[in-house]
Amino acid sequence: MLKTVLFKFVLAIYFIAWSPFLLIGLVSKKLTSRFIISDARGVLFLLRTICGVRYKIFCPPTEENGIPVQPNDNVRNDGKAIIASKHMSIMEVAILVTNIQNPFFILKRELLWIPVYGWAFWRMGMQPVNRNRGATNMKKLTHAVANKIMNGQTLIIFPEGTRVKPGHPVPLKRGLMFLAQTLKLPIIPVGTDTGLYWPKRGRINSGVAKMYFEPVIASTASLDDIREAINRHSA
Repeated sequence: MLKTVLFKFVLAIYFIAWSPFLLIGLVSKKLTSRFIISDARGVLFLLRTICGVRYKIFCPPTEENGIPVQPNDNVRNDGKAIIASKHMSIMEVAILVTNIQNPFFILKRELLWIPVYGWAFWRMGMQPVNRNRGATNMKKLTHAVANKIMNGQTLIIFPEGTRVKPGHPVPLKRGLMFLAQTLKLPIIPVGTDTGLYWPKRGRINSGVAKMYFEPVIASTASLDDIREAINRHSA
């Protein structure tokens, strides 16, 4: 437990120390993105150094029995897709930010009100959502997301809408399915067990956290299909 307390203390100081850099980065989106990514790498470094938590990413095979997998209806020629990830910890956020090119998340708008960090999230291109606006909000959200994707960004979404404990999956929000079908984007499910190592509350445990990128599934997939893929290798 001592390592957990030390890590959280050092992490708080680390976030404060990065604030001036994020303020400087606000002059441009590119600079802000670089600082946010560097910030996330630092979080993973502290987690590894203080608590002994590392991570490993697993990707689906590109061949079956030595034969290259042929493109199918699930794969777009331009390679664009929505990454739908299990959300258990801040850890997978840091992992995804540092390993996905030009990422952006859909997040509740209140997070953008956080001094400095919220401003940096906005400058980087994160997409806020007002959960109280219903169908009207979804239309605006879809238009904003489409523009970002056309500009080369990659959408990462946590379809459960919140961090969950290992072994306690919650229903997926229908927003993911709506976006995928409206924008005709396939989905890359991502499972993880980060919650075993860096839980929402409690002690941080040393070990190797795993991120599983599952095979791409079609934009027309059902919520059950998506949930099964995300939870296939999740804790």
